[in-house]
Amino acid sequence: MRYGEKLATPDTSIADLIGEVDPIKVAEGRYLSDELTLHYGLVPRCNRGIFAINELPDLSERIQVGLLNVLEERDIQIRGYKIRLPLDIMLVASANPDDYTNRGRIITPLKDRFGSQIRTHYPLEIATEIDVVRQESRKASVGDVKVRVPNFMEEIIATISHLARVSTKINQRSGVSVRLTTSNQELMCANAMRRALKAKEFEVAPRVCDLDALAASTAGKIEIDVIDDSRESQVFDQLVRGAVLQVAKQRISAEDLRVVTDEFVEGKVVQTGEDIASSDYVAMLETMPGLRRVVVDLVKGDESAAVVASAVEFVLEGLHLSKRLNKDAKAGKAIYRAKTI
Repeated sequence: MRYGEKLATPDTSIADLIGEVDPIKVAEGRYLSDELTLHYGLVPRCNRGIFAINELPDLSERIQVGLLNVLEERDIQIRGYKIRLPLDIMLVASANPDDYTNRGRIITPLKDRFGSQIRTHYPLEIATEIDVVRQESRKASVGDVKVRVPNFMEEIIATISHLARVSTKINQRSGVSVRLTTSNQELMCANAMRRALKAKEFEVAPRVCDLDALAASTAGKIEIDVIDDSRESQVFDQLVRGAVLQVAKQRISAEDLRVVTDEFVEGKVVQTGEDIASSDYVAMLETMPGLRRVVVDLVKGDESAAVVASAVEFVLEGLHLSKRLNKDAKAGKAIYRAKTI
């Protein structure tokens, strides 16, 4: 009740923030010099509270001067009449320090009145980013279909954003916000939901094959410093492959990777894709004890068919990106086999 907020826009007026003469009160016989003649705006209504302005540079300089006057001098001129407003208020404002859109700036006198300037940053740790996404993303499960998101898939989504924030091929002035991670998580789960409806399954988990759908959500959230669209897709593919490889190295030991590779050397060939049912992955593990052991360690007790299928694709893609397996990919399907000498 003691907090007010306003998104600054170029059409914001003095009346919105501070107030304007109320013609009804004038008609009742009040004078213009009477404070009670005003219909107060957002700032006076937050007296003895906190008022926040988002994107302060978007306010026109004329409005910023009026805001400075009422906050510093505690007075304002309405229709030529000077009215004192002894406000007790704390003003909080947000602004992009590198405003790459060049929409406006904060006037020097107003900026000089701020007591502190705090520069924030994007999450520095994968775990923090995952916590934010879990809080902000929409619920994945819909109706009778339950979507289970394995921890390693959440890490891949968060790692994509972290790699994008250090990539020289992405404009860092425009930034890579956590909204990218949230959108990618929601779209990955939506693609898994589509796959479940198509296969008539009631429990599904996102897989590596669902990461191909992230190109649509990523394209609108980052600014790539390339000219043609083909190179944009290459940058996105590099981010996804780099994220899967990084998480695989953290989650799977080199010894476990060697054991699974030996099973492929013995002649095993595995096909993955959207049209492969989760139960088929579970049945395939019965013939590959080494891969099954790695998968069980990954899922940590949640051995549902959907999560197991997701873990299988993750391990196989990690082996391929580690240059231990060959992969033939075409039309949403992939075949993994031992590397030829």
